Amino acid sequence: MHTVFLKYLDEVARQGSIRKAASVLNVTSTSVNRKIIQVEEQLGVRILDRSPEGVELTTSGRIILEHCRKTLYDFEQTQALLGDIRGLKTGHLSIQVIDSVAFGFLPKVLEQFGNAHPGISLSVTVAQPDEVTQAVASAEADIGISFTKMVHPNVRVVTEKPAPLGVLMAVDHPLAERASVSIDDLSAYPLVRTLDARGRNSLIDQDIASVASPLRTQLYSNTLAIARQAILSSQMIGIYTKIGFQGEIEQGRLKFASIRDTPLGDYRIGLLVSALSNIDLLKGLFLGVVERVLRQLDFT
Repeated sequence: MHTVFLKYLDEVARQGSIRKAASVLNVTSTSVNRKIIQVEEQLGVRILDRSPEGVELTTSGRIILEHCRKTLYDFEQTQALLGDIRGLKTGHLSIQVIDSVAFGFLPKVLEQFGNAHPGISLSVTVAQPDEVTQAVASAEADIGISFTKMVHPNVRVVTEKPAPLGVLMAVDHPLAERASVSIDDLSAYPLVRTLDARGRNSLIDQDIASVASPLRTQLYSNTLAIARQAILSSQMIGIYTKIGFQGEIEQGRLKFASIRDTPLGDYRIGLLVSALSNIDLLKGLFLGVVERVLRQLDFT
């Protein structure tokens, strides 16, 4: 049942007459009647009861008319939305992400979104996981990308993906051929860890500390760039997700191994928005690009 039939039946129902409907639609009565008869034959039901006084919908006709009007409404709404997208020339979004995201898939997102919507400006801030969540909850940021193990009640997770923490090491490291390791396996090697410059102890810090406490941490840093160089130089191992090291792993320069019997394998990365407001067109467009890029990546 294509658009012509939908419009024909809708107007016939409004006018109670094929002739009057044809006049409104600026087509011939024969065209309207033939189209409705064609669909009646296809469906095997009568849509209209015809009489000299006019036409009346059958029970089946009323059901079909409801479908027609809903379809027409949805189509008009879709046309309006597409018009909004085409007309969206300016706007601004505030994005907060954890450090690894800024080094990982976010550049791909920014490139694709910028090409599709060059008039939309973005501000991107790197922050600690709990800061990202708080920024979204307080509307300081429109969208956040962070871990979702513990989420503020005013924050909604739009989509998420497994992103376990594990051990990153150079390809020539003695443990590089192992898919998983134990804490005892790591005890002989110096560790690089992220330092929270605020001096706070987040949930992630607690989980990592529970694993790293028997290990010898040689370097603390609040930037992933320094940690990456320390690991690539074969001097140290690091406890991180794959996210910020995806390029080096794909290039065969780094190896990732899970840590057995720890809570570090339960982490997920997610897109965060406020639970107190709807997702508007601008947010929806950006989230769509992030989700598309995220589907192409594997962090496990």
